[in-house]
Amino acid sequence: MSVKNKVVVITGASSGIGEATAKLLASNGGKVVLGARREERLQKISEEINNDGGQATYKATDVTKPEDLKSLVELAKSKFGAIDVIFNNAGIMLTSPVSELKVDDWNKMVDVNLKGVLNGVAAVMPDFTAQKHGQIVTTSSVAGLKGSIGSGVYGATKFAVRDLMEVIRMESAQEKTNIRTATLYPAAINTELLKHITDDNSKQRMDKFYQAVGITPDAIARVVNFAIDQPEDVNVNEFTIYPTKQG
Repeated sequence: MSVKNKVVVITGASSGIGEATAKLLASNGGKVVLGARREERLQKISEEINNDGGQATYKATDVTKPEDLKSLVELAKSKFGAIDVIFNNAGIMLTSPVSELKVDDWNKMVDVNLKGVLNGVAAVMPDFTAQKHGQIVTTSSVAGLKGSIGSGVYGATKFAVRDLMEVIRMESAQEKTNIRTATLYPAAINTELLKHITDDNSKQRMDKFYQAVGITPDAIARVVNFAIDQPEDVNVNEFTIYPTKQG
C-alpha cells in the first residue's frame, strides 16, 4: 500500500504540522480525517482540500477526552470505510524553568502531549489489532531525545512518547499484529507552539531562536508522507528533523 486511498486520522490538524500534513497526504490520494479543538479552522482546511480534488472530513476534537478520539476514529470508518493510520500530532510546548513551578502548565502538557497520545492509541488499537495492520505516527520532539534548559517537563512528556512508540512497535512484532510506528523528533519548526508559552523570558528566547533558524511545517509533512508511503513490511520508525541552520 501507498499513501493513496489510505485513511489517515490527524490530530492537531487546525494549523502547523497537522494542516500541512493533511494537505500533502490528500494531494497524494490519502483520505484525511481532521481533528482539533478549533472547528472553524478544520472546516476551512477540509473545504480547501475537497475543493482541490482531495478527500477530507473533520470533527472538533479535544485529545484529552478519550471519547473525542473514539468519535474521530468512528467518523473515519463511517465516512471512508476504514482506518489505516493515526497521526498523533496535537501538542503544546509551555517551556519554563522547573524552579518557576508553573504546575498548571505541567499538567496541561501531560494531559495533551502524553495522555492525548495514549487516547489516540486506545482509539485505534482495537481496529488495528483486529485487522492486523495499521500505523501510529506520533510527534515527539528533539526535546524527547536530549535535555534542554527550560524544557524539563515538556521534554519529559516527549521522552515518554518516545518510549511508548518503541514498545508498541516491539509488542506488535511479538503479537504479529503488523502495527507500524513512526516517531518524529522535530527541532525548530515554525508553528503556533510558541504563542502559548506563559513564561516571558522563555518566550522571548524561543521567539528569537525560531526566527533565526526555524523552517516551515511542510518539512515534517514530507517525512510523514514518506513513512506512510513505505510498503507494509517496512517500518521506518524514527525521524529527527532539524533546520540546517540549527546547531
